[in-house]
Amino acid sequence: MKEATPADIDRAATLAEDCLESYAALPPSQIAALLDRIAVEIEALGDELIDRAVAETSLSPQRLTGERARTTAQLRMSADVVREGSWKDVRIDRALPDRKPAPRPDLRRTLIPIGPVAVWAASNFPLAFSVAGGDTASALAAGCPVIVKAHPGHPRTSDLTARAMGKAIAALGLPAGIFSMLQGASAEVSLALVRHPKIAAGAFTGSLRAGRALFDAAARRPVPIPFFAEMGSVNPVFLLKGALAERGDAIADGLSQSVNLGVGQFCTCPGLVAAVESPALERFTAQLRDRFLRGAPGVMLTSAIAHSYRKAIERIESIPGVSTSSGTRTGPVLFDAGAATVLEHEELRREVFGPATVLVRCRSGAEMLDLARHLEGSLTATIHGTVEDLRENRPLVSLLTRKAGRLVFNGYPTGVEVCAAMQHGGPYPATTDPRFTSVGTAAIQRFCRPVCFQDCPPEFLPAELQEASE
Repeated sequence: MKEATPADIDRAATLAEDCLESYAALPPSQIAALLDRIAVEIEALGDELIDRAVAETSLSPQRLTGERARTTAQLRMSADVVREGSWKDVRIDRALPDRKPAPRPDLRRTLIPIGPVAVWAASNFPLAFSVAGGDTASALAAGCPVIVKAHPGHPRTSDLTARAMGKAIAALGLPAGIFSMLQGASAEVSLALVRHPKIAAGAFTGSLRAGRALFDAAARRPVPIPFFAEMGSVNPVFLLKGALAERGDAIADGLSQSVNLGVGQFCTCPGLVAAVESPALERFTAQLRDRFLRGAPGVMLTSAIAHSYRKAIERIESIPGVSTSSGTRTGPVLFDAGAATVLEHEELRREVFGPATVLVRCRSGAEMLDLARHLEGSLTATIHGTVEDLRENRPLVSLLTRKAGRLVFNGYPTGVEVCAAMQHGGPYPATTDPRFTSVGTAAIQRFCRPVCFQDCPPEFLPAELQEASE
């Protein structure tokens, strides 16, 4: 893997800026055609792409085949959004020259590309959140050239995908600067990229430490830029008494599977489970503990991630009042603690990236509500409850809408549907801007900005603001 130099970064940023105007001026049909063609070229890689990703990540061929399908579906969904056009949120207020006491000018508002976008690929999705993943698809759909900083955990997979994207761009006769990829494991490469004056926005999926460092660098630039980072998320689960009594065994099954899915390396892994003490909770705890003790260790994505996971487990095990259930030192881990202990130790309310969760015993519904108040922002919050449970816990439901971007009822947070209604974002530290999503059709909104045209002659208006478009 060749570490990108400052000259490499400058070359990519310059090429991106040089083709910004021509790419943004393309008719929607041509931008959509590019997204569709990238999907075709990725599919044409066949088994080579899957085999290469298996070798670099230890993920199964089945998992990666499904992820490739998600990647190409995201690209095609973005193409459909571009063709349809409503994402530009066109608003037109025609002139009212006779209005009293003052006339109104003709005002027309649309969205335009923000400029070259830097995208940082994620470790845990080498295809769907990587070189040709959702951030790249969204930025290209908005009319923005993209520079991807590949993840060092799967450099050869990234290179293969990047070549497929370059092939798609060349096949359509478009400027090569629309897409570039940089490799590099050092923080210096990432910081140089986010600080480059020709980069207009950034998108990142990864750790809180790295995401915050890049966000801060973006804010400290002479001209600050928006930086959309998805970072840490504990994804709390609340088990209410009626649901626990009715189907505790089924919840134990589903929760165990959700925590251990992908060796716990999903951003929506449930890292905290809260319930009020009761005989039903005791039965549930025994069932959940049994499933964790029988859980087999899995291979994590990188040695660095595995090391960080083991260190986090050791730190939590050392906290007084915490008990641990684990079949192996490297496998699934279930922690058990009272709410008072969890409220006292912030470490217990933070994400552990891996197959671990903290079962929190609350003495009352009021204590469970207090626990929820002390939780940081998350991508998701989950509630298992009957209708009567939910009626009795309306304050909890209301509070969780302020704590998370997606509320899951009687289900599990792992599994993120790519669609128009999905919100994959949340209050800090889940993301740096909770108003946006990184999954679904609304993700495109991150990479554009509004412009209002006042009394503009028709021939100079963007196509979507002209009379024929109304």
